[in-house]
Amino acid sequence: MAFDINEITAQMLGAVKTTLKDNWNMAKETAASFLQTRKDRLELLVSLRLNNEISQKFFMKRLEDEKKIFESEMHAVAIITKAMAQKAANAALDVLTKAVEKALPF
Repeated sequence: MAFDINEITAQMLGAVKTTLKDNWNMAKETAASFLQTRKDRLELLVSLRLNNEISQKFFMKRLEDEKKIFESEMHAVAIITKAMAQKAANAALDVLTKAVEKALPF
C-alpha cells in the first residue's frame, strides 16, 4: 500500500477539525502550520518504520514526541485566546472605571 503524506496530513487536519468543532476557526492556522512544518519529519519517520529501519517501539516514542509538540502548539492557541479575552475584559472595565471617575463630583 502506498503512503501519501499529503493525503495523510489532510486527514490529520480533518481529524483535528472534527475534534475541535466550534473552536476550529481559532486553531485552524496553527494546526495547518504545525502539520505543514512537520510533514517531512513525519514522512521520514513513517518511511523508516515501513522499511523496518526503526522498531515499532522507537517509532511510537517519536510519535509521542510529535504529539506532545503538537499539543503544546494547541495550548498556545488557548493561551493567546485567554490573553485576548483578558485584554478585552480589561479594556471594557477600563472604560467603565474612567466613566465613573469622570462622573464623581471631585
